[in-house]
Amino acid sequence: MNITHRFEQPVSGAGLGLRRELVKPLLHHKPDEISFFEVAPENWMGLGGRLGKEFRAFTERYPFVTHGLSLSIGSPAPLDEEFLKKLKVFLDHHGILAYTEHLSYCSDDGHLYDLMPIPFTDEAVSYVANRIRRVQEILERRIAIENVSYYAAPGQEISEIDFIRNVLEEADCGLLLDVNNIVVNSINHDYDAEQYLRALPADRVFYFHIAGHYVEAEDLRVDTHGSDVSEQVWALLDTAYDHCGPVATLLERDFNIPAVDDLLIEINRIRDAQTRWHARQPQNMRASHG
Repeated sequence: MNITHRFEQPVSGAGLGLRRELVKPLLHHKPDEISFFEVAPENWMGLGGRLGKEFRAFTERYPFVTHGLSLSIGSPAPLDEEFLKKLKVFLDHHGILAYTEHLSYCSDDGHLYDLMPIPFTDEAVSYVANRIRRVQEILERRIAIENVSYYAAPGQEISEIDFIRNVLEEADCGLLLDVNNIVVNSINHDYDAEQYLRALPADRVFYFHIAGHYVEAEDLRVDTHGSDVSEQVWALLDTAYDHCGPVATLLERDFNIPAVDDLLIEINRIRDAQTRWHARQPQNMRASHG
């Protein structure tokens, strides 16, 4: 078990992705079970009027992190530095505690509206790491990149795990560890999910994602964020805590969003899993992790 973190983790506890459908029911009553929120900054940057005021009311009261959609860190097109400058203003204005993005790309001459896999090559490692370093320079903060789900690996020369580890090291950035994506990829590409997870550097983890996926076939999963979290993901989350400690964990739900009370069932499962981790530790280790 590796629980010594070189990077300071921005949040703790159990979090929820804040979607617009949830603003009204949560605005005046945030359940105590939710420790922090996450948003896609592109959906809230420059937003005025009622929604802008409501969002400001949230960020003034609760810890927030962000998970970007359009940075396109692996794109052949130049980085959108004007977007990054506006993003920095947004992050600073709202006191956002972390910015994360997908280790993928979604644009060239225009946006592709999908997350495309970056080739697993040494050349791509250097290319992506250079771009991440430039992003961190503009934003004046370390960012975290997420291990993404993918359905093909064009031009692969090195393993997926080596690609991610090398990018993290060369860019000197953090990791947003998505537990669901590991389960999806392990089934689709036939590898051991637990072995893969334990090969990730625990000392670079900012926080975890969990989400639901769609079972297309026995050997095919589709990452949808539109259903309840599977039992395979819950089981791997326990492994993730064993590897990294009781890292903050965020529930993603982007489609078929149920009532808040139903989301709280899964939020409480996160909290229960974190409590179980603490219960397994010696007294002095429990104290060090609060």
